[in-house]
Amino acid sequence: MVSSPHEAMHRIFQEHPELFSRVSEVLGVDFAPPTSFTVMPNDLTETQPLERRVDTLLRFDTEGDGSFLLAVEAQGKKDPDKPASWAYYASYLLTKYRLQPMLLVVCQDRATAEWAARPVRFGPPQWPLLTLCPLVAGPHNMPLITSPAEVRKDLALATLAAITHATHPDVGAILKAMTHVLRDTPAALANPVIEFIAQGMGKHPAATLWRKLVAVDLSFYKSPLSEELRAEGEARRAAEDVLAVLAERGVDVPDAVRERITGCGDAEILGRWLRRAVTAPSAEAIFGGE
Repeated sequence: MVSSPHEAMHRIFQEHPELFSRVSEVLGVDFAPPTSFTVMPNDLTETQPLERRVDTLLRFDTEGDGSFLLAVEAQGKKDPDKPASWAYYASYLLTKYRLQPMLLVVCQDRATAEWAARPVRFGPPQWPLLTLCPLVAGPHNMPLITSPAEVRKDLALATLAAITHATHPDVGAILKAMTHVLRDTPAALANPVIEFIAQGMGKHPAATLWRKLVAVDLSFYKSPLSEELRAEGEARRAAEDVLAVLAERGVDVPDAVRERITGCGDAEILGRWLRRAVTAPSAEAIFGGE
């Protein structure tokens, strides 16, 4: 199953294709800035029933270096089968589009990033047929941006850097710098960043911190995440009201009932339970056979 950090690490390049120029500069590789770019279909499935999809595929056109293809892969863990797949992608893309392919692998942990960055040789040791050398971005080489001034210089790069540093001890300062800048950023630009970071934090502890920062620092934004947080807040308050009414009436609330009430995220259902709580003879009775 594809995780939300996986999606965030490559989809940000679909939203900001020009980000590759800054990432490659950070990684010490000189690519000419693109004069144009195109988001390409990512389906590399053959006519045979064998499905292959690169995470994100972009075409870059430059003035001095011509055109090339960029495949972006988000890699969450070491996978011994991946290098062969990546080599296939490169060969397929070169054959199909007649453009030189480039591979960028984005990781969230150092061990995976260092594994992905190792050159892999294919063929007999006496004479390797080809060598795979992906460009890798991860916590070992992406900038640690905790200054709002640095975030403001390049919001897309700061967003990717925050995602790759999701488990860093200073992630709180990283995310606080992001919200500081996003407060003054137009909603059309800020909302995708809010969502990318929410996806990128995945199930790491930083995800909870980000949600709190969005709820407090960016409460005026109407992004999908902020709307979700508002809905969660309404449901939490409704659950507290149900329990408060039962407590006021002296009705005993078993642990299983309490968990069902607090675990419900539907404000409409909780409202129904609240009305029943006023007269229900027992805590279980508020569910009305639901």
